[in-house]
Amino acid sequence: MYKIKHISKTVWTLSLISLFTDTASEMLYPIMPIYLKTIGFSIVLIGILEGLAEAIAGLSKGYFGKRSDLSGKRVPFVQIGYAFSAISKPMMAFSIYPLWIFFSRTVDRFGKGIRTGARDAMLSSEATLENKGRIFGFHRSMDTFGAVLGPALALLYLYFYPENYITLFYIAFIPGVIAVITSFYLKDKPDNAVCANEKVKLFSFLSYWKTSSIKYRKLVSGLLVFALFNSSDVFLLLKAKEAGLNDTMVIGVYIFYNLIYALFAFPVGILADKIGLKKMYIIGIILFSIVYFGMSSASSLFVIGLLFLFYGIYAAATEGISKAWISQISNKNEVATAIGFYTGFQSICAMLASSLAGFIWFQFGASITFIVTGIATILIVIYFSFALKNYP
Repeated sequence: MYKIKHISKTVWTLSLISLFTDTASEMLYPIMPIYLKTIGFSIVLIGILEGLAEAIAGLSKGYFGKRSDLSGKRVPFVQIGYAFSAISKPMMAFSIYPLWIFFSRTVDRFGKGIRTGARDAMLSSEATLENKGRIFGFHRSMDTFGAVLGPALALLYLYFYPENYITLFYIAFIPGVIAVITSFYLKDKPDNAVCANEKVKLFSFLSYWKTSSIKYRKLVSGLLVFALFNSSDVFLLLKAKEAGLNDTMVIGVYIFYNLIYALFAFPVGILADKIGLKKMYIIGIILFSIVYFGMSSASSLFVIGLLFLFYGIYAAATEGISKAWISQISNKNEVATAIGFYTGFQSICAMLASSLAGFIWFQFGASITFIVTGIATILIVIYFSFALKNYP
C-alpha cells in the first residue's frame, strides 16, 4: 500500500491550496445562478457569462502553460493564478452591473488559466513513471474535498441566513486568502528554462500540436472528442430535479457525488499505477456511459443516488488520470504546454458539449440527450481500446 506519508511536501502544499480554493469556489456554486437571477440576469445572459468565462480560461491555459515551460518557472504562475481566483470572490459582491459581473467572473477563470499548466507540471515533476496516477489522484482527492466542504458550508450558512447571498461572497474570500498564503511555501526547482527570453503570442501554444509526438496527438484527440459529449453536471442535476428531487436533495446528491469522487481519487490513482493509466481511464468512461444510459430513465431516489455513486467513481478514474497520462508521454520540459493545450481545448469542448446537450434536450427531451451521450461514449471506449494499443 502506497502510504500518504510518501507524498512530498510540494504535492501536499499544492493539494492544500487546491482544497482551500475549491472550498471557496464551490461555496458559491449552488447559489451563483440564484444570485444572478436576483440581480436581473436572464438564463441567456447567465449562459453567455459562463461561456465567455470558460473560453477565456481555455485560451489562457495554453498560453500560460507555454510561458511557464519556456521560463522554467512554475511557482509565480501558481501564486498569481490562485490570487486572481481569491480576489474575484468579493469582487462579485461589489456591484450588480452586468459588465462588472462579467469582469469579476472572468478574473476567476483567468486565474485558473494562469495556474493550471504550471501546477500540473509541478505535480508531474514530483512523480515518477511508476506513481503518476497516485500523485495526481491524491491532488484530485484533496481538491474535490473542497467541493464537498464548500456547498456544505453554503447550505449551513443559508439555513441560518436565507437569501443573504452578498455576505457569502465575502466569506468565500477567507479560504481563498488561505490558499494564496499557503502558496508562499512553494519553491521552484533549479532553473530549467528552455528559452526565457522568447516572446509568447496569445495563440503560439497552438503550434505545439505540430511539434508534439504522434502518441500525444492520438491520445488528446480521443480525450477531446469525449469532452465534446461531456456536458455540464448541471444537466444531471436538472434530470434529478425533473425526477422529483427537491432543491435540498439535488444539492445533497451533488455533495454526495463530490464526496465519492474525493474518497476514490487517491486509491484509484494507486490502482491505475498497477494496472495502467489507459485501463483505468477506459473503466472510468465505461462507468460514465452507464450513468448516462441510466439517467435517461431514472425516476427514483435510490437509482439516482446509485448513478451519482458511479459518477463519482468515473470522475476519480478520469480527471487526474488523463493529466497523469499526458504528462507520462510528454517531454518533461513541455508538460505545462502539453497539459495547457489539452485543458484549454477541453474547456472549449465542454462549452460546446453543454450547448449541444441543451439543444438536444430542448428539441427531443432529456432521455434522448442522455442516450446520445451514452452511445457516443461507447464509440470512444472502442477508440481508446483499439487505436491506443501500445499506450501505458
